[in-house]
This record gives sequence, C-alpha cells and structure tokens, in this order.
Amino acid sequence: MAFESPLEVKVWGDLACFTRPEMKVERVSYPVMTPSAARGVLESIFWKPEFHWRVDEIWVLNDIRYTSFMRNEITTRVSERTARGWAEHGGGYLADEDRTQRHTLALRDVVYVIRAQAVPKSGAEADAAKYRDQFRRRLHRGQAHSMPYLGCREFAASFAPVAGSERPVQRTEDLGRMLLALDYSPERDGHATPRFFDARLNDGVLRVPHHEARG
Repeated sequence: MAFESPLEVKVWGDLACFTRPEMKVERVSYPVMTPSAARGVLESIFWKPEFHWRVDEIWVLNDIRYTSFMRNEITTRVSERTARGWAEHGGGYLADEDRTQRHTLALRDVVYVIRAQAVPKSGAEADAAKYRDQFRRRLHRGQAHSMPYLGCREFAASFAPVAGSERPVQRTEDLGRMLLALDYSPERDGHATPRFFDARLNDGVLRVPHHEARG
C-alpha cells in the first residue's frame, strides 16, 4: 500500500512519564515519548474503528531534562465485578489502607512532533484521505475526544498543528528495548502479547519500525 506524507501534530506539556517496563517499583521514564504513548495522543484527537494509527517518527524538540518527586498511589486495582459484589453484599474500598508512596523520575518541559499515518483496516470501505481530512479539521479546531496525556493521565498534553519551522534537537543515543505495540489474541479475550524493538534516537528523531495492528 502506498502512503502519502505523514500527518503531523505538535504536542507539549510541563511533565511526562513514559515508564520503562523493567522498573517494577519506581516509575522511571524513557528519555523520549514511546510509540504507544504517541498513538494514545492521536487516538484522543481522532479515532474510528475503521483505521489504526501507524506512528512513523517522533521528533524531540526540547532538550531532555528530568525531574523527580514522590507520589501517593494505590497498590491494587478494583474490578467492576468486585464493585458489583460490594453493592450487592456489602463491603467497600478504603484508599487510605491501600496507599503507597512511589518515586517518579519524569521528564519536564517536553515538546514533540508526532508523524504518523492513518491506515485503513482490512475491509474498510472509506479511503484514507477521508480520515486524513477529518484529523486535520479536528487538529486545527483544537478538538479531542478526550484529554491527551503524556504517559500518565495526570500529565495533560497540549496539541496544535505543526508550524513548519520545528527542528529536532541534535542528540543521538540508544534508548534500549521499547514497547512497540500489544498484539491481542484473535479470540478477543483481552490477552495481549507485548512487542518490543531496539529504540535509538538519531539527531533527535526516533524512527519507529512498521507494525501491523491486530484485533
């Protein structure tokens, strides 16, 4: 399938944390936005079940800087089934008894350009140009289905069209193994297999290998 030039969006925020999966206790961010986080931003602006976002590149526009702090978090996640049981049989959840402090090493003052393609799924009847036009209209109007965020929901992201004068920072380094996507099982039972790639920042640009979405 031939693609046109990628769609582009500029995103920025005061704080960001793209957590490295090998850090089990503390939250330590990758130096750069991950492809999965970039797809999350794009889907918050525009999403349709007939296509998926394929991230091609992520440009880092600001110098990479860190900040550290402690946050109160809960250690368990309550399921809907458990909550229904409380409603029927009594009981409940006390956050004070489930709270813990975790250290976070986050990024600060981040600015990125995301370059991506809206790829129609198999069997979709609409042309990709339709989705591209709809995305551009929403982008210029500042519209989003939900608030985009930078890794953690409390780190809200602003977004705008790319002006054309943006240039990535001159920084090159290996970033290690980075999450590319989750491959969901064809049975649609909620199980997914993570897929990783060897990420590298070249002159401020993270180039993402192609991945065909499943499920």
